[in-house]
Amino acid sequence: MKYTRTALSLAAVAAMGASVLFAEPSLASSHREAPFITTVPKVDNTDFYMFRSYEAGREDYVTLISNFAPLQDPYGGPNYFKLDPNALYEIHIDNNHDAKEDITFQFRFNNRLTNSGRGVELNIGGKNVAIPLTQAGPISQLNDPNSNVNETFTLSMVRGDRRKGTVAPVAKMGGGATTFEKPVDYIGEKTFGNRAAYEVYASKHIHSVTFPGCPAGKANGRVFVGQRQEGFAVNLGPVFDLVNASLSQIVDPTLINAFANNDFGIQDKNVTSLAIEIHKDCLTAGTEPVIGAWTTASMRQGRLLNGAPPSGLQTSETAGGAWVQVSRLANPLVNEVVIGLRDKDKFNASHPSGDTQFLDYVSHPTLPALLGLVLTGSQTGLAPTNLPRTDLLTTFLTGITGVNKPATVTPSEMMRLNTAIRPVPFSQQNRLGVAGEVIRVGGVANLAQAVDLAGYPNGRRPKDDTVDISLVAVLGGLCLLNGTNNALALNGVPGVPSLTSTCAPASVPAGNAAATVHDGVDQAVVPFLDRFPYLNTPLSGSR
Repeated sequence: MKYTRTALSLAAVAAMGASVLFAEPSLASSHREAPFITTVPKVDNTDFYMFRSYEAGREDYVTLISNFAPLQDPYGGPNYFKLDPNALYEIHIDNNHDAKEDITFQFRFNNRLTNSGRGVELNIGGKNVAIPLTQAGPISQLNDPNSNVNETFTLSMVRGDRRKGTVAPVAKMGGGATTFEKPVDYIGEKTFGNRAAYEVYASKHIHSVTFPGCPAGKANGRVFVGQRQEGFAVNLGPVFDLVNASLSQIVDPTLINAFANNDFGIQDKNVTSLAIEIHKDCLTAGTEPVIGAWTTASMRQGRLLNGAPPSGLQTSETAGGAWVQVSRLANPLVNEVVIGLRDKDKFNASHPSGDTQFLDYVSHPTLPALLGLVLTGSQTGLAPTNLPRTDLLTTFLTGITGVNKPATVTPSEMMRLNTAIRPVPFSQQNRLGVAGEVIRVGGVANLAQAVDLAGYPNGRRPKDDTVDISLVAVLGGLCLLNGTNNALALNGVPGVPSLTSTCAPASVPAGNAAATVHDGVDQAVVPFLDRFPYLNTPLSGSR
């Protein structure tokens, strides 16, 4: 069944609006979320976005953005934040909803010293001596001669199992080359000019490509890998400092941004984005418009360190053996604030098909109890009493009926997008997605006036305020809308008859305050581009 904005039933939209408010239990993006991943930041997933493109003229495309290498200080020279050539970065698509990948995009990186591996050299008293910096002068073009390191990558498209399926390279349109240039990080204004000048340089690395195996006339798309400004607004320090704000502050919607600290905590950082724009019909299967997706990073099983490395770039390590997955991300911050500390590395190594092993973390979440302890002094002060939490499990396992739940689905945690729901321009997007539209137009009865029905958890756009949406989720706001008559059918989980609860207003200790909770930061104030690759120009290292 194909869905469009106008064809959604009022009941489906009501369910969608409620579930958008109370989607996956999360607070922010996934920075340093597990013990092992803190030791290898180059393969640390931070955010995953998936949405129908809203750049003018590109509405039939889907954009996938996977961010890595969190919390980059812009001044991080002389090496800056090159991605790891010994790692495998992947984005997975499940289009038949069996909790297994059907399409995988694989990125591999190569960082090579120029001058046949010797790097830029200067003649010092008759001797050619290698320079210590990333650059020998201003940089403005692809493969600029002033760059000491050429950063490139390849992109492959795998159909079927990620390790055993059919692999085909993605190639540049026209010439057919399969090696893509990556821009140098924004070292500073003397090297690149101001931010506008750097964006001109970075845009030269947006590659028009042909994706193999797509329907006729729909194989062309775009790819970009490069540094971007951190796009996630979260009051990170206060949140992890036992929610260092009063309950009255975080439930008063007029106080949003009033107690944000340190420029929203991470807005003065950069990140590295792997971005793909591909026609929606390249991703779907049959007549089912919903796709599921997640992103991972893997490292070689073995690592041999050389105590006397030869000259070159990153020559101290020789990696070998099978690929081992060390990072996994779909919906924001599931691992960081839902999965227990002892299982965080296990979750990062897991696959959606095995998600039942983590069911207790969603059916009986600890975060609401922790919030109660630190904000009210009582573990039961804010924690909803409908256990198991069928309101969270429904969204976590299956997607929302009539919105982004496929006709048949194997319960599993992944981001799901209904590619038949049309996008809206950036300026018209509601930061609370469909829930915000329900509120804006004054209720479900007025949804004919709605503009934006394409927000989280129907995929995720940069502007979607998943922090506020999800804080409301864990405090039970969905049960407020489910009412005493199970209006949204949240007293059970589709396809899992053993999981039932009474999800009703009486099960929500926070009462109506559960519908207004926020982290004190408005995602809508973060600057973004209205075109691919959407995340903003990175911050200069010499501001």
